[in-house]
Amino acid sequence: MSNSENGERDPATGHPRPPRREFKARGSFVTRCEGCNLPELNCLCPYQVKADSIAQVWLLTHSIEHFKPTNTGRLIGDVLTQTRVFTWYRTAPDEELAALLEDPRYAPFVIFPDDQPDYAERVVDINAVHTVKQQARIPVFVILDGTWRQARRMFRKSPYLDALPVLPLRTERETRYRLRKPASKAHLCTAEVAIELLRQSGDENAADVLDDYFDVFNDSYAESRYYRKIAQPTAAMQRLLDRKG
Repeated sequence: MSNSENGERDPATGHPRPPRREFKARGSFVTRCEGCNLPELNCLCPYQVKADSIAQVWLLTHSIEHFKPTNTGRLIGDVLTQTRVFTWYRTAPDEELAALLEDPRYAPFVIFPDDQPDYAERVVDINAVHTVKQQARIPVFVILDGTWRQARRMFRKSPYLDALPVLPLRTERETRYRLRKPASKAHLCTAEVAIELLRQSGDENAADVLDDYFDVFNDSYAESRYYRKIAQPTAAMQRLLDRKG
């Protein structure tokens, strides 16, 4: 029976969880926390802090990413309460996503590089986000959650995204993600993309909370790979604990 059939839902989004499959990669034998999916040795749960933001993040997640404990998209939902997560389907959009894309309350932007001429007329900059705020609409960052190769396929094979403005992320930030080796330091992971977008669009507090939470995830997972427990809170851990009071 699938998780959607037995009623299991993501506590961060309220949406049905995607069907689980047995995790076969390195670390599949590790006992993981049911709340954060990290090894219990360095559980993330004590450091989860919620933050409000004007902008929302909608993740369009490749089905394979749902099963990777190293996926950082889930961190966004842990922090931002209004995050929505949709599984990418090539043939048709998620019905809820399709309805939301037509909802005039929202102003969605698909986050993607502006490196090809065939969609140049759709490209906007961060000022467009500030403009829709002034129009009392809710800016939405539609982030394609997958590898770079998967994201390009998702962008090209999703006609229901073709009407959306394309917002490329322009940042000097280099990735701090330690759990997968990127082709370039300029290739940020999903959580880092969200952090920079939030910061540039004026949601600095939410960006700071997510940035600290990302660092805690990064350090906790990396240490757990070597079965090492973090004995003393890192600076990011302490800031999150202080926020919780």
